[in-house]
Amino acid sequence: MSVYPIILTQSKFTHHDKLKYPFEERGLQFGDGIYEVIRIYHGNYYLLEEHVNRLFQSADAIKIQLPFNKEEITDLLYELLKKNEMTSDGKVYMQITRGSAPRDHVFPESVMPNIYAYVQDQPRNMTGMENGVHAITHRDIRWENCYIKSLNLLPNVMAKQTAKENGCYEAILHRDGVVTECSSSNVYMVKDGQIYTHPTTNNILHGCVRMAIERFTKDLSIPLIEEGFAVEDIRIADEIFLSSSTSEITPIIKVDNQQIADGKPGKITRQLQEAYELDANIKENRIKHTV
Repeated sequence: MSVYPIILTQSKFTHHDKLKYPFEERGLQFGDGIYEVIRIYHGNYYLLEEHVNRLFQSADAIKIQLPFNKEEITDLLYELLKKNEMTSDGKVYMQITRGSAPRDHVFPESVMPNIYAYVQDQPRNMTGMENGVHAITHRDIRWENCYIKSLNLLPNVMAKQTAKENGCYEAILHRDGVVTECSSSNVYMVKDGQIYTHPTTNNILHGCVRMAIERFTKDLSIPLIEEGFAVEDIRIADEIFLSSSTSEITPIIKVDNQQIADGKPGKITRQLQEAYELDANIKENRIKHTV
């Protein structure tokens, strides 16, 4: 996936080869920062307002004072696409840290946050969305503030790597046997026509695509129940699917080498995929909605 040449740094634009930070950078030394990944289709942002709102929520949660308001950062993000002449499917990665200062656990005073954002191509994973993917279950050992989209992702990285080593796409995380989310996505179970997913608490990230799914289910009159389901419930599920900005809505057809239902993407997952494509104004390269 190629990175476009022009990046946003602070409130200016430069070539990515010119971006330099001191070695005493709090994001590098403490993971003291936040980030967002924003989806782009045909050169247009999808769910940008939701991502910007979450960015400010995360910044407030870890007491980073942002040097711009929501309107200003939105304008800068649009300018970033314009300067890169971005017209295809992709994503923007945006990161904000507390700044550069001599290493000390205490927050530095009078230090500006370090900010950068870049554009990258991100084709849709049509194979996974059409045919479904495999997952493993994995104990959730993360901290208790997962609602903050922070840079502290080592437990997520380890879980995702374990999934890869087992030939799987994702790791479904659980605490005391109750499913929370995946290593880099939210997760849902369908049973008897109803969708179950973990409640919006500090133990999960309230995904922007999850917010969209909440809208879709209301429009489609599909019950969405914010109630944690158990790992053992997965084996009797009618459907399992995940959601994220880069994975969209992807069916999970096998978990821990056990097939889910008939091993094919289910009806409700297909309905939500179609609603997503309509909402994102995706007109080409669409999913084959067969069940």
